[in-house]
Amino acid sequence: MKKRVFIVADYFIDKNNKEKVGLTNKKLQKLLYYAQAWSLVVNNKKLFEDDIEAWIHGPAISSVYSVFKKFGFENIVASVDNQEFSSLSSEERKILDTVWEVYGKKDANYLELLTHNEDPWIKTRNSIPEYESSRKVIPPALMKEYYGRQIQE
Repeated sequence: MKKRVFIVADYFIDKNNKEKVGLTNKKLQKLLYYAQAWSLVVNNKKLFEDDIEAWIHGPAISSVYSVFKKFGFENIVASVDNQEFSSLSSEERKILDTVWEVYGKKDANYLELLTHNEDPWIKTRNSIPEYESSRKVIPPALMKEYYGRQIQE
């Protein structure tokens, strides 16, 4: 069975295949980050187990990056098996659909800038210089706390 993070990635790839708004590896990374964050807030659980790291260009998942890096800065061109989506609950799909609605039309650079102005990425990188690599993991508790506050405000 495919790892959940790749099922979620395929869900966004499928959305893009239908709507053709453009989906690069960098943008996919941010969508996965927001999907995880909002799942933590709304469903009180992780969507997938993979760590999200505070990279130079924003939150990223190393294993997903490696699979899609062959596309460089170009859009991901891939077909997906929608049958694998049956492993996602209706609550999880609702989160993914909402993340796509809110963030899916934005480009990768916009999403990078957005994450660079939010506490989870900022606090995780802390004193790491802006253009220095980092493999520091963004704590899920920090994501849940920060985005949970956004709902209240």
